[in-house]
Amino acid sequence: MGKKKRILLKIGSNTLTKETDNLSRGKIEDLANQIAKLQKDYEFVIVSSGAIAVAKQFVKLESKQEDVFVKQALASIGQPHLIRIYQEIFREYGLLTSQCLLSYSDFEKEESKVNIVNTINVLVNNNYIPIINENDTVATDEIKFGDNDKLGALTASLIEADLFIIATNTNGIYTKASMENGTPETIALVEDFEDLKNEVVNSKSSHGSGGMQSKIEAASVAKQSNIETWIVNGLEDNFIKNAIENKVSFTKVK
Repeated sequence: MGKKKRILLKIGSNTLTKETDNLSRGKIEDLANQIAKLQKDYEFVIVSSGAIAVAKQFVKLESKQEDVFVKQALASIGQPHLIRIYQEIFREYGLLTSQCLLSYSDFEKEESKVNIVNTINVLVNNNYIPIINENDTVATDEIKFGDNDKLGALTASLIEADLFIIATNTNGIYTKASMENGTPETIALVEDFEDLKNEVVNSKSSHGSGGMQSKIEAASVAKQSNIETWIVNGLEDNFIKNAIENKVSFTKVK
């Protein structure tokens, strides 16, 4: 049996809610269905946002504290619900999941990095899918700086993923001219980051804190570790499978 290819999938809040105010169980079912079909050839590690979006379905917090602390509290409430939903739905497809909470400081310490790699390898080798999120109750980077895109790239580099897929709400990166014309046209292949910088129209997603700029920065981090990044429309059903089979438009960053 050949070695399975390792995919690090980063899925943001906008994709998980299907651009609504509620987490979409249907989107998580779509994920589970695809992974179940692909697991013969691929192993998956998921970096998932969505904790704050889930919490907002249940509670409205009153506080005079800064907005970032309210978001941290919401993340604390939402994270267990998010993982429970993943566990319930993935189990229906015969998939096992686990939770890993990381913070950016973990990537600065050699001992932490070794521990992350060893833990994820044990989980994956025992057919568990690690679901990673930032430990928002102690860290504010994801809340402030980019919806887990960078966390996904750092994790992909650390665990030596074969492919880094960023699920977003567009068919990849569009050319600037096509965006201005109102007829979005996907850039299929990126090999030069300098050219790409001129094409970026910076926009934030409604639930996420990223936007295309943070995805490009994440792809740049992955590229330094020679990992290819795919920016794919996660709102579509079967988006991973269709990208692998080249049936949809998306951006490859080599």
